[in-house]
Amino acid sequence: MTTKIITFKKPKLKNPIFIEGLPGVGNVGRIAAGYLIEELKAVKFAELISSHFMPFVLIPEGSTIHMLKNEFYYWKAKNKKQRDLIILIGDSQSSDPQGHYEIVEEVLKYVKKFRVKEMFALAGLSIGMLTDNPRVIGAVNNPKLEKKYEKYGIDFKAARKIGTFIVGAAGLFLGLGAYYGIDAVCLLGETSGMPLIPDPKSSEAILKVLSKILKIKIDTSRLEKKVQEMKDFMKKVEDMQRRIYSQTLPKAKTLKERLTYIG
Repeated sequence: MTTKIITFKKPKLKNPIFIEGLPGVGNVGRIAAGYLIEELKAVKFAELISSHFMPFVLIPEGSTIHMLKNEFYYWKAKNKKQRDLIILIGDSQSSDPQGHYEIVEEVLKYVKKFRVKEMFALAGLSIGMLTDNPRVIGAVNNPKLEKKYEKYGIDFKAARKIGTFIVGAAGLFLGLGAYYGIDAVCLLGETSGMPLIPDPKSSEAILKVLSKILKIKIDTSRLEKKVQEMKDFMKKVEDMQRRIYSQTLPKAKTLKERLTYIG
């Protein structure tokens, strides 16, 4: 097996927007997407498993194991101003470059079946220090999107000044998405850059921007509590990945170095 998507039910969606939020720096995208799912009470309809995830299962409670996976959720619009949504969250990104390409491509092929034409990738942007007022930096795969979304408080000019790169799923969804006819915006929340420290403030900044774009109301007052609930589980995943990397890779390729990216 390489990468496989298992569908439990196929929802009927109209012109859906795809939102991706996988673990990365500060787990900014994962926190934002996961909280959005909870607030909207979105429904899970598919899972992605892959041999490019690290080879272990967790035992979070009792004797029942937890398989590393990504999960697809859907939400149906409640009024004419809103759009149906497909939201992707997960326990992990690929452990190798080839897997990043394979997983992202499989996801893009899958969401295209639902006629997705637009998506938002959520991620963190390391600035090396904590900030009480993180900006949301934007990157696009179509220049027209910058003009369309700059009114929502996304700083596109900062991305040009930084002149950096986006590693991992968030970047590849934009890059490969263009070849699948999907317009994509990456929302990057400023964060300290420490992979094992969740950043709820950065996730909240992204959620505020995203809620305006999607024309939905999100109560972020419970965000920090939810972050604490997921913190222990994500730490178990990251600690196990770190242990495996340290045993199988040279020192120059430790997990700490591999995770110091935007994503």
